[in-house]
Amino acid sequence: MSTPPPQRLTGRVAVVTGGANGIGRACALRLAQEGATLAVIDLEQDALNETAHAFAALHAPLMIAADCTKRDEVEVFIARVQHEVGPIDILVNNVGQGARERKTTFLESSEEVWRFVVEINLFTTMRFSRLVAPGMVERGWGRIINMASESAVIGPNSSHDYGAAKMGVIGFTRAVARELAPHGVTVNALLPGPVRTRALERSAGDEAKKAVASIPVGFLGEPDDIAGFAAMLASDEGRYITGQSILVNGGRWWL
Repeated sequence: MSTPPPQRLTGRVAVVTGGANGIGRACALRLAQEGATLAVIDLEQDALNETAHAFAALHAPLMIAADCTKRDEVEVFIARVQHEVGPIDILVNNVGQGARERKTTFLESSEEVWRFVVEINLFTTMRFSRLVAPGMVERGWGRIINMASESAVIGPNSSHDYGAAKMGVIGFTRAVARELAPHGVTVNALLPGPVRTRALERSAGDEAKKAVASIPVGFLGEPDDIAGFAAMLASDEGRYITGQSILVNGGRWWL
C-alpha cells in the first residue's frame, strides 16, 4: 500500500491552467491530495469531465472550459474562482505547447506560428500571474509555479519558437520573484525533460526515441514526477526557494 501524501496544503486554494491532461492534471490531483481546493481551467471540456472523475474522493474542484489565450475569458475565470472558491494562494501556470503539427525548421517557419507559441506559453503565464499576484501580495503569502521546459536551455532543432517562449518564462520568473519576495510570494519555474504525456506521444518518433535514450537515470519521467516537486514548492517547505529554474529531467541536462 502506497503512503498517502502529506497534507501540506490544507486550506489553500490553487489554480492550475491546462489542468485536464498530462503534467497539469497530475499537478492538480497532487495539490488536491495534499489538501488544496482546486480550480482548473482547460480548453478541452471532455478532458475536464474525465479529470473530474479522478477527484471523486478529493475536494470537489471547480472545472471551467475556457481559452487561456483570451484575456476576457481568463478574467471571468479568475473572478469566478475568487467568488465561488476563495482567494487564490497557489497558481500553477502549466498551459502551453509547441507548434506540434506546424513544427518546422526556423528557415521554413512563419510569424503566425511564432505568435501562437509565444502567446500560449509566455503570455498566458504573464496574464494569470498579473491577475492573482496582487491578492497574494495583499495577504502576504503566495506561490506561483511556472512550467518552462528543458528546451529553453538545450535548444533542440526546430524549437526556435518554443525554446524562446520558455526562456521568456524563465526570465519572467526571475524578475517577478525578485519583486514579490519581500511580500511573502515565491515564484519558481520547473523545466521538465521528456515526460510520458500526450504531447510526447505526438512528437516525431525518432526525436522522442533519441530523447528517451539520452536520460541518464534510464527511464522516462511521469507527470507525477513533476507534480511532486510542484507540491513541495507550493507548500511552506518551499518558502526559501524563489526565482529558481529547476530541471526535472532525469539528469539529461543541468544548469
